[in-house]
Amino acid sequence: MSRTDNAVLSKLWNKVPEVTIFFWIIKILATTVGETAGDLLSVRLDLGLTVTSWVMSAVCIVALIWQVRTKRYYPTPYWLEVVLISVVGTLISDLLVDGLGISLVITSIAFSIVLAAVFAAWYASERTLSIHSIVTTRRELYYWAAILFTFALGTSAGDLAAETLDFGYGPSALIFAGAIAAVAAVYYLFKLDAILCFWVAYILTRPLGASIGDFMAKPRIAGGLGWGTINTSIVFLVAIAALVVFLTTTRIDRQEASDPQAA
Repeated sequence: MSRTDNAVLSKLWNKVPEVTIFFWIIKILATTVGETAGDLLSVRLDLGLTVTSWVMSAVCIVALIWQVRTKRYYPTPYWLEVVLISVVGTLISDLLVDGLGISLVITSIAFSIVLAAVFAAWYASERTLSIHSIVTTRRELYYWAAILFTFALGTSAGDLAAETLDFGYGPSALIFAGAIAAVAAVYYLFKLDAILCFWVAYILTRPLGASIGDFMAKPRIAGGLGWGTINTSIVFLVAIAALVVFLTTTRIDRQEASDPQAA
């Protein structure tokens, strides 16, 4: 590799944030919004699952184009895309379950297979699944494809635990939170592979967020707190916006320039 090539590659910046406590907080908030906003648009505003899915998919694609066209990670386009793709992932699951009558067991298994296929294709192409190496458009597209299906899988898995298995929304949230804590404990105590632990925890945050969203929004008679989808969505969107402003101002979640070999 020439000296010029090395100089160019050394200036490449990762397109995702550093994994800090703020990353996980906003991720869980975004997954909760995905659950409540999907219900708000399709049910409360009476748009229907099909229309809502098409509209939100179009908005999500526009936001993805904005994110992909940026030269490095910026909090606003990145987290906007996370919120939107969370809504779309929720709608995909709901469309299959509520619209087509497919069982949550089948959708959970199907999304698991699709997600595994995305990871397999990503690794076969790039030889890494590390989020510290998202420095090309191809890797970024693999990354967002994986994110989409973690959201779809998490929605089905969360509903499966809370509704089909009848654990309830609150207990389901505690179960998934405990599973994430177990992954963290395994990572820190036994030094399990960081990339594997990250993606397992990332997948689990989706059913955690879905369970929290349902627990807060559903009426008390259905086992929730009765906040409603509008109030719950507003509260979490405001919290996300405040954290994005904080990260934009402080820049504490920006990764350093990538290793030239990572590209």
